[in-house]
Amino acid sequence: MIAQRLQVLLGKLYDVDMHYDVADFLVSDRARLRGVRACNDARRNEEELLMTQTEDGAHLSLFIDHPVLRRLEIQDPLGSLTESNLGDWCTVLEGVSHFLYASWRLQNDSPVSLLELETQAEVDKYAATVFLLINQAGGRFPQYAFARLFGGCGFDARLNAEQLDRYSTAHRSAARYCRFLERRFVKRGQAQVEALLRELRKFYRLGSAAKMEYALAAC
Repeated sequence: MIAQRLQVLLGKLYDVDMHYDVADFLVSDRARLRGVRACNDARRNEEELLMTQTEDGAHLSLFIDHPVLRRLEIQDPLGSLTESNLGDWCTVLEGVSHFLYASWRLQNDSPVSLLELETQAEVDKYAATVFLLINQAGGRFPQYAFARLFGGCGFDARLNAEQLDRYSTAHRSAARYCRFLERRFVKRGQAQVEALLRELRKFYRLGSAAKMEYALAAC
């Protein structure tokens, strides 16, 4: 399953233990979202992490629309990431990122904010895309990756003010941090892979406030 393979990819990238299998929490039938999602959210999301807090603890489910998963099973990005499957790759990777980061933080009894989840997912999409393309291109750094992932970004007009602020802040913070990664760890098209990994793993382990401050201070 593509979601499981992306969980393994992110787990290795950040050197985190995976105590939960995303496949056990995955929902791909949109009909099962009825009565679960907020009734005032008119968006038809292809991916969404559902979280609830009860006396027994936190409960997670990850929705990824079945057609998205099906298309990636046909056009496997881990074999060849191209323009034709990049959108679906980013959709599934974002969902798996949310699941892995939230479950990892919760199992360590650490709080996690929605802004933190969105910011980390933006960084994860960039990092995973870069390392995958480096592997597929025989070690050459894909210098177009940053522009493709962060350039010309638009936001859903149906977002409310709080949602728009969260998504735009996460996008801006992640873009600043990922530009810093390129400037510091990439020279003449070749990445300093080990140093880049150490930096990414340090960022991953920062708490919510520290993560946002670090990203915005990166230059």
